[in-house]
Amino acid sequence: MRTAVFPGSFDPVTLGHVDIINRALPLFDRLILAIGENSRKKSLFTLEKRMDWLQDIYQFEENVEVKSYTGLTIDFCRQCGAPFLVRGLRSTLDFEYEKTIAQLNRSLEEGIDTIFLVSEPKYSHISSTIVREILMNQGDATPFLHGKVATKIMSTPIVQQ
Repeated sequence: MRTAVFPGSFDPVTLGHVDIINRALPLFDRLILAIGENSRKKSLFTLEKRMDWLQDIYQFEENVEVKSYTGLTIDFCRQCGAPFLVRGLRSTLDFEYEKTIAQLNRSLEEGIDTIFLVSEPKYSHISSTIVREILMNQGDATPFLHGKVATKIMSTPIVQQ
């Protein structure tokens, strides 16, 4: 069974995330959407909300699992028996950063490879950081969010966690 992990904060889940996930689905028998918890990073949305959004979007995809983890992503991959990591690239800056992480991961675990998927041009400008900024300033972020996520976010006031 070909298993891959797509790690991220998904804070919030953007159309860019959905693009990469949808394109990774046919490549693997099992795709784990892994929400990394970083105690030093303050999230706008709770872990539970982020997990609910991903589960809601992919509720009919039998080969998708949504999990959370702490610690090193490479350790999480080992625990899940996932020999692949999926990462999305929006730009050459993303590539340089992700390449370094992939090489470090490879030096920690030779049996795990990183698969890069280049984002569709129409999503290359979308980042969770920018979407959070829009939301924190009461802007309309619906053009950058999956419909199910946009409906839930825009119907409740943003209170930073």
